[in-house]
Amino acid sequence: MTGRKDDIKVISFDVEGTIVTTDFSAAIWFEMIPQRYAERYGLEFDEATRRIRKEYDSVGDQRLEWYDVQYWFTRFDLGRADIAMEALQDRVIYYPETREVLHTLAKDYHLSVASGSPRPFLRHLLRDVEHHFRNVFSSTTDFQQVKTADFYQRMCRRLSVKPRQIVHIGDNRQFDFTEPASVGIRAFYLDREGKSGDAASLRHLGQLADLLNG
Repeated sequence: MTGRKDDIKVISFDVEGTIVTTDFSAAIWFEMIPQRYAERYGLEFDEATRRIRKEYDSVGDQRLEWYDVQYWFTRFDLGRADIAMEALQDRVIYYPETREVLHTLAKDYHLSVASGSPRPFLRHLLRDVEHHFRNVFSSTTDFQQVKTADFYQRMCRRLSVKPRQIVHIGDNRQFDFTEPASVGIRAFYLDREGKSGDAASLRHLGQLADLLNG
């Protein structure tokens, strides 16, 4: 990898699609919310889902509201999101290599989270692994933005490190590769399914651990 290994101080991880599967979020967005919407307005589940997806698309993932589960619960008059999320805690599933990789890298590096998920989601998604991380950053909650270059610069300042001293990995090519790389962070695109055809991408977190410890 570019630069000396000794220069790297922080390993930064995206969360959903990187250390934890999207099962929990999918259950919230595409099962629980449509089901409650259907019950609230007397609709069939499929019709409720169609309407919900249309509403999601009308906002889009470039706006903060898209990530805010309580925004949607309020918009649809569905009650408290936190109670609903707690009921789905068993849908949080870590990738097979996650725990071992975090345990191994935490011995030599300062581990941090750089996620676009709001903190209400992160409290559930990180519940069993948060002890490995010294810092948890939510771009949407802490900085009111998606993961832009500005977010990564501000994260560097909070961590008191230079961009070149951070390695970041995540599964969104724009938010986890292009944006951090633009400010000088050594970024890796995690393409678990290998659909991008990018030879430089990684298929699992174990490959990152091998690169750093090799």
